Amino acid sequence: METSTTITRSRHLSKWPAMDKQPPLFDRLPIDNRHDVRVPRIDVPVWTRNKARLIESYLNLFVMITHHGVYIDGFAGPQRPGDDDAWAAKLVLDSEPRRLRNFLLVDANRNRAAALRDLKAKQPRSRDRTVYIWHGDFNSLVDDVLAASLIKERTASFCLLDQRTFECHWETVRKISQYKRGYKIEIFYFFGSSWFDRALSGLNEEKKALDWWGRRDLYEFRNRNRGERPQILAGRFKSELGYANAMPWPIFDENRRIMYHMIHATDHPEAPKLMARAYKKATGSVVYEQLNLDHLLRDRSPDNG
Repeated sequence: METSTTITRSRHLSKWPAMDKQPPLFDRLPIDNRHDVRVPRIDVPVWTRNKARLIESYLNLFVMITHHGVYIDGFAGPQRPGDDDAWAAKLVLDSEPRRLRNFLLVDANRNRAAALRDLKAKQPRSRDRTVYIWHGDFNSLVDDVLAASLIKERTASFCLLDQRTFECHWETVRKISQYKRGYKIEIFYFFGSSWFDRALSGLNEEKKALDWWGRRDLYEFRNRNRGERPQILAGRFKSELGYANAMPWPIFDENRRIMYHMIHATDHPEAPKLMARAYKKATGSVVYEQLNLDHLLRDRSPDNG
């Protein structure tokens, strides 16, 4: 299934007060001292690979509990061609046990969509698994994607929104959150916290920023402290979308700097504990312990781990 992508241009953000100049995206970004931890050096890009490992680790625990599931990925293509260790969709498709049954993969970029089709072609044939691929804008296709997923109230569902800063509209997130009446579709949402100011100042489309934020108070959010923004955004998943739990998980580079956050929103009471276990495995015990996350694992884990 394919569709074209429509790009809408709007006026420049000139009416907004000028922002302070920001440093290059990955050069000498300020370190949040509350998360001043030492991370073992891994071949770059460590932040991308840590994210992919976290997603893979969590879904391995997810299927151990559910024994089935639907995986939705709205920005599913490889971010770096040839770096399969950082390609979440591939890691999830290849992971064992193979209990995820339906995969709904979307990407607006033609080359990345072609990579998804190639990935699908290389998968072992199975009557129990179905892989759907769309080439197009996930914001425009989300209704079709959800309809094709055959998600029922008791279907365990996970949606990765690994957008490129401002790609995913808040209205798209809202549609996903409201699709089920019982436990909502779990969402794992990318927020480029470290380069947010620079990325916003570089936009020449007001509409793109407002579609991403979904409200007219983006200017107020921009003026909040960098360390507060992930919590504010996570709070919207609870207050506006009705999720029982939403937590921003920091992803570090090899120099112990927070590059971005992944917000995990879920209704299931056991899911935060599973994510805590996956985070510890993906990032290492040093990071986990320094962030004081042991409280998430105080209760008995569902798989007796």
